[in-house]
Amino acid sequence: MNCLIVDDEPIAREIMRTHLQKLGNVKIVAECSSAMEAFAHLHQTHIDLVFLDINMPEITGLSFMKLLSKDVKVIFTTAYREYAVDGFDLEAVDYLLKPISFERLLQAVRRYYKVEAKRDEGVPTKKEGERDHFFVRADRKMVRINYADILFIESYSDYVKIQTIAETVVSRENISAMENILPAGDFIRIHRSFIVAKNKIEAYTHEIIEIKGRELPISRSYKEQVLFQLNQAGG
Repeated sequence: MNCLIVDDEPIAREIMRTHLQKLGNVKIVAECSSAMEAFAHLHQTHIDLVFLDINMPEITGLSFMKLLSKDVKVIFTTAYREYAVDGFDLEAVDYLLKPISFERLLQAVRRYYKVEAKRDEGVPTKKEGERDHFFVRADRKMVRINYADILFIESYSDYVKIQTIAETVVSRENISAMENILPAGDFIRIHRSFIVAKNKIEAYTHEIIEIKGRELPISRSYKEQVLFQLNQAGG
């Protein structure tokens, strides 16, 4: 994957470079301090993904993205929370709030690959052979859980509760393991203790998500990512 780092702050570019160099499948084509500099590289080289700061002089990241080809994907970066709202209407892959941790960046890169995989399919339906369910150990047996039946998953100290349309399944699995097997486009981690099904959300605010009469908290560390995804999907 060919990428550009576009940020007017040298320290921010250095941090991003250090993170990306840990990923073997990412090639940094150039580091740019302005949108105009980035334009030159976009005309000379095929670029897959741009890590784009929003608050830049001359041309802001938001304005710059509107000029890009749809084939070039963007992950926004910024130190200002208020810019998240401005980015909701643009088809960016993700939105990273500085300071950016490696783990959060890795999550965004994985999201990019999932977006590209869906685009390559050409249709929004699931891939041929892709499962619509999984099994978990519960009550001394393996229990089938259909993805479409899940409302949310709640984590406790050493087990999880999988709340489905029909029942509650208790398993000794941990919530991170659950997150890894769920289709990323259909589920959102909103809190260290909660994963919710997107299509089961009935209402939300900046603080909570409502599903079947339950109010589930959105934690501060997940807020930008959650609101970005929900607004991208049209709420």
